Amino acid sequence: MVALAAGLVAAPHAQAQAQDETASRILYGASLVGDLKYPANFTHFDYVNPEAPKGGRIRLQGPAGSFDSFNGFIVQGTPEVWANYLIYETLFTDSYDQPSTMYGAIAESMEIPEDNSWVIFRLREDARFHDGVPITAADLVFTLGLLREKGDPFYSSYYHNIASVEAIDAHTLKFTFDEVGNRELPFIVGQLPALPKHYWEGKDENGEPRDFSRSSLEPPLGSGPYRVARFEAGRYVEYERVEDYWARDLPINVGRFNFDVIRVDYYRDDAVALEAFFADEYDVRLELSARNWATAYDRPPVRSGSVLRERLPYVEPITAQSFVLNLRREKFADPRVRQALGLSFNFEWLKTNIFYGEYERVLSYFHGSELAATGLPSAAELELLEPYRDRLPAEVFTTAYAPPVGDGTETNRNNLFRALQLLQAAGWQLRDGALVDAAGNPFEIEFLLDTESFERVVQPWIRDLEKLGIRGTIRLVDAAQYVQRVQNHDFDVFSYVVGNSLSPGNEQRDMWASAAADEPGSRNYGGVRNPVVDELIEKLIVAPDRQSLIAASHALDRVLLWNYYMVPAWTSNDRRYALWDRFGRPEVDIEFGPSGTYMSGIPVLWWSTEAGQ
Repeated sequence: MVALAAGLVAAPHAQAQAQDETASRILYGASLVGDLKYPANFTHFDYVNPEAPKGGRIRLQGPAGSFDSFNGFIVQGTPEVWANYLIYETLFTDSYDQPSTMYGAIAESMEIPEDNSWVIFRLREDARFHDGVPITAADLVFTLGLLREKGDPFYSSYYHNIASVEAIDAHTLKFTFDEVGNRELPFIVGQLPALPKHYWEGKDENGEPRDFSRSSLEPPLGSGPYRVARFEAGRYVEYERVEDYWARDLPINVGRFNFDVIRVDYYRDDAVALEAFFADEYDVRLELSARNWATAYDRPPVRSGSVLRERLPYVEPITAQSFVLNLRREKFADPRVRQALGLSFNFEWLKTNIFYGEYERVLSYFHGSELAATGLPSAAELELLEPYRDRLPAEVFTTAYAPPVGDGTETNRNNLFRALQLLQAAGWQLRDGALVDAAGNPFEIEFLLDTESFERVVQPWIRDLEKLGIRGTIRLVDAAQYVQRVQNHDFDVFSYVVGNSLSPGNEQRDMWASAAADEPGSRNYGGVRNPVVDELIEKLIVAPDRQSLIAASHALDRVLLWNYYMVPAWTSNDRRYALWDRFGRPEVDIEFGPSGTYMSGIPVLWWSTEAGQ
């Protein structure tokens, strides 16, 4: 996310407030990219069915593997993917039909000055945790401290510019920032969840003090639309709708959270999961395998119409599958080596022979959006890049980036020849068919995987690497070990889905900044350490308007691409879903739903057509 747009809309009753000496505005909603769509007295979002019936259940498939925690705010453990989203309420909540736009939830309003040096939230007096205890400003002060001290390193980076937080009274909360002009900061604070101070300072079901930094399967106390009802560690969890949910009748929630029960089932093996779907053991399947989509769905439930197959477009930017190179390993330190590895990845052959023609090549870290760099740098981009010309690859200024294109054959001869030239220029030499450094040490790469389906992609790459004298191996581990190894930087190469928002900002520090490179659990998985990247991130964060943000994103994109920090792989313009036909859905498809939701708002906006039967 990035700067709050100049079009922030003030609540009508507060217009006079903007004329006082602080020139502050009191806002019921905020947008990063333009004016608010909904007035202060709106009754519901346009994309919901306000008459949607409550009841019934939906069964979802969890990610491959298992879970051992309901705490998704920390590094330790493998959290259940829906816990944070369904259990906790936040100060403000997102709108799904405007990019980077939010309206009051726990807070009924926010007040900000013209220089964005602080923000004050006024909490709703009827906001409650599930045990009936009121949500107060003290809980939010506690939450920020807890996330910074014991949470995922992401939070330290994301909330880096919060200098202080103060509970003015029980329902008034002020955050003061350590810089001015960063108009994204009030928006970032608006995403803060409320964690109950009295719960986390208390004792667990065994009489022991609760420790937020440790994974736990104790169902947490929240304030959102659902609570944990039943679960079996690693296998399933059922969330039940909170009947007396305090925010149920707010305009932001009308028509949402309609299912009485949301169940999430976990399968360690995707082949088993596919058969379980057709055995009607869960309702919605996100199909990640192009081969399955092409060959595994000619079955009676599909032919009869009981199971629907749909493709839903991605919201820009499109998520992009790439291979992360661990720059902490000396063998990946030279950008010529990283470029050579990109040349050896034979995407054109994979697309025809493995991907059933499904995918396209990744072109940008902001693929498929106006934030992606194209052509040569514009004047606005050059203004940002010129001060660093002597520290950047010349291609940043002279050449439009494009990934290497093979001839579509299995040999990939021309690209491999160019790759070998680059490796030799970087000091590697072929001796008796093996690529070695000056000391005679062989070039070896271990690919870390957590699913067998990726072996079909990596094995052809390994065969091409062997032609260069590089020995490649695959290490297949379970989901928990995979997460731990990635978080602790114990890998050579792993596959990663790069995702960005339409308003990138402070989170880029956690993804690319030097300060995050050696922080366990940060999203700077590759260990990028580049002062130019650091400075461009800061310029992006304080971009004063949308056009400045786009220029800064383009500049950052070019520097990341031309340093070959990852091997860009493949992406798709849509997502493939199969689902049993037993649900109602709004007539208006959402455009900007959070990444945690399923197709067009499942399970948040849909409802059961079998409820009450």
